[in-house]
Amino acid sequence: MAKDVIIACDFPSAARTLRFLEQFEGERPYVKIGMELFYAAGPNIVRAVRDRGHRVFLDLKLCDIPNTVGRSMRVLRELGADMVNVHAFGTKRMMEAAVEGLTRPDGSRPLLVAVTQLTSTDETRMREELLIDRPLEDVVLHYAANARDAGLDGVVCSPLEAARVHARCGAGFLTVTPGVRFSDADAGDQARITTPAGARALGSDYIVVGRPITGADDPVATYRRCVKEFLGGSAT
Repeated sequence: MAKDVIIACDFPSAARTLRFLEQFEGERPYVKIGMELFYAAGPNIVRAVRDRGHRVFLDLKLCDIPNTVGRSMRVLRELGADMVNVHAFGTKRMMEAAVEGLTRPDGSRPLLVAVTQLTSTDETRMREELLIDRPLEDVVLHYAANARDAGLDGVVCSPLEAARVHARCGAGFLTVTPGVRFSDADAGDQARITTPAGARALGSDYIVVGRPITGADDPVATYRRCVKEFLGGSAT
């Protein structure tokens, strides 16, 4: 199974995003387009990044009634993203509707993954604010099993949960893991984190890294460092 580093391009405009990506010249890193950029630049930013040779993870975390999510996915499937996501707590029926809507008439579709619990959420917040009175890891595993049963390809989770997700849902069930920081970096607003090398050891399939790369003095060198630590090789 292919593993990769996904750069979270959480920028407020298309122009700034494309300028950032120009620094990579011959390299074509996998790019995450999240809500800030998508809402600022519109659907064409997905096409623009794809046209420059990058794979795209469209991170919009859809969560609504099944009909709305299914119809929205029929729109998103035409943008050319390689991976999209929903929130797992939207129920299995919602996730099934997402799969149905995302699948093109020829049977092809982007990868579809479900967010379990945000990596900024710790167990105290989950219990006190969300009123979920179960261990956080149990909730993540249950949501992952629901996503698998609904026909999704994987989940977004903390690297700390990746091994148990694979044990529960299978080695081929993808774990896309934000909450990755270098050992010498500040955690920021993340609560459940590890390093790129730690994520590799824990079994993450994809790591999503934003500010440590996009805010670095030399983003290209920092990206290459991240690839080396996570993949044990060189950037491609």
